[in-house]
Amino acid sequence: MKNLLAIFFLFVAYAAMGAQQTEVSVMKYEDLEKRIQKDNDKLLVVNFWATTCAPCVKELPHFMEINNKLKDQPNFKMILVSLDRLVDKGRVLKFINNKNLTAEVVLLDDIKRMNTWIPRFEKEWDGNIPVTIFYKNGEKVHFNDGEMSKEDLEKTINNNLK
Repeated sequence: MKNLLAIFFLFVAYAAMGAQQTEVSVMKYEDLEKRIQKDNDKLLVVNFWATTCAPCVKELPHFMEINNKLKDQPNFKMILVSLDRLVDKGRVLKFINNKNLTAEVVLLDDIKRMNTWIPRFEKEWDGNIPVTIFYKNGEKVHFNDGEMSKEDLEKTINNNLK
């Protein structure tokens, strides 16, 4: 009986570890802005990306490695903001699961108003991705335009996590 119980618990644990994400939050700019302000007591790393962006896909493993290392720290949070189209939500969800993205992922369904919300995030942002914005205590502390190396990501986080 003990062996059966042990096997059952191992099976449940294995199934939970392999559980796939079945939903991704869809937001407009205003919702994302509120979401960012919600975590104003943390260093918040917000990465804008898309499944069709090669530099975005290339840098994501670095983000996941660092997120996995820091995710249990109460003063750290990472949000990955997909700029894929709403009709591609299924592809985004599949991508999240295939790439084992462990950070919070949201789909920003606000492409028609990009020229309005992009400069509200950063005046210097020309609309290209990837882009990563770092917030501390609700204030923007760093803007990175383009792909980030693991070293640059770690350095920026370490300089602002203190």
